[in-house]
Amino acid sequence: MLAEVGFATLIMALAAALYAIVASVYGELRHQEGYVLSGRNAALLVTALLTIATGALWLALVQQEYQIKYVWSVSSPAMPDFYRVTALWGSQSGSLLFWSFLMGVFSAGAIVLNWRSHRRLMPYAIAVMMAVIVFFLGIKIFIENPFERWWIMPDLPRDSQVISASIMPAGALTPDALLLAQSAQGLNPLLRHFGMAIHPPMLYLGFVGFLIPFAFAVAALASGDLSTNWIKASRRWALIAWLFLSLGLILGGRWAYDVLGWGGYWGWDPVENAAFLPWLIGTALLHSIMIQEKRGMLKVWNMFLMVGTFSAIIFGTFATRSGLVESVHSFARSGVGFPMFFFWFLMTLISVALILWRRSRGELRDEHAFTSIFSRESLFVLNNFIFVALALVIFWGSFGAPIVSELFLNTDITLGKDYFMQVTPPLFLALYILMGIAPLSAWSATSLVRLGRSLLVPLLLTLASVGLFAVGGMSTPVALVGYGVVLLAGWIAVYETLRGIIARQKSHPETVLHSLAQLYRRNPRRYGGYMIHLGVTIIGIGIIGSTLFQVETQRTLAVGESLALNGYELHFDQFDGQAISEDGRIMDIATMSLWRDGQKLATLRPRRDFFPQTEGMNSMTIAGAHSTLENDFYVLLVGWEALNASSATFKVYINPLVNLIWWGSFILILGTLLAGWPRDILPERVRQSRPVTLPRGTKGALS
Repeated sequence: MLAEVGFATLIMALAAALYAIVASVYGELRHQEGYVLSGRNAALLVTALLTIATGALWLALVQQEYQIKYVWSVSSPAMPDFYRVTALWGSQSGSLLFWSFLMGVFSAGAIVLNWRSHRRLMPYAIAVMMAVIVFFLGIKIFIENPFERWWIMPDLPRDSQVISASIMPAGALTPDALLLAQSAQGLNPLLRHFGMAIHPPMLYLGFVGFLIPFAFAVAALASGDLSTNWIKASRRWALIAWLFLSLGLILGGRWAYDVLGWGGYWGWDPVENAAFLPWLIGTALLHSIMIQEKRGMLKVWNMFLMVGTFSAIIFGTFATRSGLVESVHSFARSGVGFPMFFFWFLMTLISVALILWRRSRGELRDEHAFTSIFSRESLFVLNNFIFVALALVIFWGSFGAPIVSELFLNTDITLGKDYFMQVTPPLFLALYILMGIAPLSAWSATSLVRLGRSLLVPLLLTLASVGLFAVGGMSTPVALVGYGVVLLAGWIAVYETLRGIIARQKSHPETVLHSLAQLYRRNPRRYGGYMIHLGVTIIGIGIIGSTLFQVETQRTLAVGESLALNGYELHFDQFDGQAISEDGRIMDIATMSLWRDGQKLATLRPRRDFFPQTEGMNSMTIAGAHSTLENDFYVLLVGWEALNASSATFKVYINPLVNLIWWGSFILILGTLLAGWPRDILPERVRQSRPVTLPRGTKGALS
């Protein structure tokens, strides 16, 4: 019954979305409000229908309806309930349904919140949002249907009697429920980790969130309302999307660090980069739209950045779901490749054509010109160029070179980690420099002397910090330069915040914390931005430390033996093999003691998990780690004697400052939340002096 409900609601959602497109555009062009309203209501109905369909599949997973092919492929009776719930996005068709559901929710929120304030843009925005949903619904109904069921066809040859279909074929029989449960495949072992339980939803929320600003940008181009209204309608949506995308990238790095067993968190994998590309372009967009709001500049550039962000999302989705790239992160090859590529190409082509059309008519002309290379808008543009340059070199290394080499050279060229470590560090250093300096400059014009005066104190603090590193024994020039550039951006953020606190305390008798809170309340975008920059600084320090100063070794130890590394002593205490957990996995566990300066720090238990009834990737390596702010002592169980397990081979890493990456991420998230917080438009003294208007007939004072 759940399969029938889910499939039927998908078909109804497709019909409602198609109607919403036609009714909204027709009503707007013909100035018939009734059609526009019915299109809006149809779009809201799409969200309700997608909620029902998604709920049906979720319930089928929880109730273990193994006749549904998707449930059978991603769950099993031995799987814990938590992973049965998260299996909704554990494979291709379920994740696409979840993606569509999120698009429906975001679309409904944008419609409800912006209907009155941006009425002129809404019909076209609805049409764009529904067009994207129509494409994904078409993929699910005709290619990747999550509600297909297993059937037995007794009239067919024995080796082809089992088929899958959405509707019961004539003469088909229902498979035995017990046999289906016994043969259920279960979730990919690599996905049975808390980080992967929440990493995909965060990425999807980021990807889907950018649909809203994209829809408003295209609506502005289609309607001719080329003011900043589309930015006002979508800036906070873009910030929310950027926040979720940042969370997704961070959680993905943590998952790789915990599960993939190679001692790192970012391997420049094509699928990692597919999610990183829209983050880079989206970050450039968030900086650039401020210039359009403040100065009426970069109108064409912002449109291209918006289209580029969403285009990168769709291309990345195509790359990871079509089999274009091979990765532990990617989905299996399927029939979605060509339709998704065609949709990406058509969507990008139409959007770019609209931009060029409006530009040729002179409707995207900037209101001001650049007056100084040291002005804030000029530095922001340079910042934008660096973000876009990073996106281009990463795209080339991940997709461009492999595709071109295969198409034109008939060979397979893969640019690995060495390529990215050569081309990206200089760009990231330039990015940190601009990230620090740009907030110090003024709009319109800033002299070099004034900028130098603003830089003096942060520069002295940076030099003092680097000096402390050098006195502490750091002699690597690359590291000192890297730390200096990154710290400069952080000290500027701290210094500018302190200046704001001091300026406020001169006129308000209040505590430092209260002054800081008032700064965030009165100007959340500015001071939230400083906190974001501080978080990015801390992340940068962690990346430099864990990349340049990572120490590793590999040793085979007998039980009772130890190894020494950088002042640590790791003792192999015992080995427990073939332990069986509740979900059926077989665990081989090494118990080890970590000592330093004669004091025991921790007991580490690196292990290897094996899933005996799972095809494909059926094992994962779980590290044993002792984490401090200074470093991670990180141990992997690489191999062991199969007969008596009297010895085992371990790979050991010391990752300096790696935990600053995760702590900096928390600060970045908090800063993003503050930057998007609604602010009071009127000054506090004005609001307090305004008389309270009571409704007619109200007696007495407000209590």
